[in-house]
Amino acid sequence: MKIEFVVALLMSMTLSACAEKKEVTMSTDTNKVVKSDDEWMDQLDDMQYHVTRQKGTERAFTGKYWNHKELGIYSCVCCGTDLFLSDTKFDAGCGWPSYFKPINDQVITENKDTSHGMVRTEVVCTKCDAHLGHVFPDGPPPTGLRYCINSASMQFRPVEELKKKDEQGE
Repeated sequence: MKIEFVVALLMSMTLSACAEKKEVTMSTDTNKVVKSDDEWMDQLDDMQYHVTRQKGTERAFTGKYWNHKELGIYSCVCCGTDLFLSDTKFDAGCGWPSYFKPINDQVITENKDTSHGMVRTEVVCTKCDAHLGHVFPDGPPPTGLRYCINSASMQFRPVEELKKKDEQGE
């Protein structure tokens, strides 16, 4: 009886959301960031929304971080999760920011991507499912990986800002 009630409730929520043309996302991870398309559109600019929520790509050599060399941390523009340290960034010559490893294995999820007639490995933010870019097996040591990431999917915090927050106990 309890299972039937839960199933009926979920079906009701899904039908209601379809009638309102809203996407319902069910997650077992209580730390997962889940927002409606309208909420993401309010938070992000057009390019950020296109890249992170619609799996778009910015044109090569146009993103604000492709040639960025400042020391700090690159975080997800959608949820603020720290993704890459600047000391893992390298010039791959591809026109997008490239890194040889994420901050840790938990912040990025890899998915098979067969769009555009290719087979690639998409990388998304584990916390909010934002599309970040792709990972390729042609990077430098020590990993041999190249995380090719759209600038529009990230925000940057310089090391000076991080030091200030640390000194202030934040």
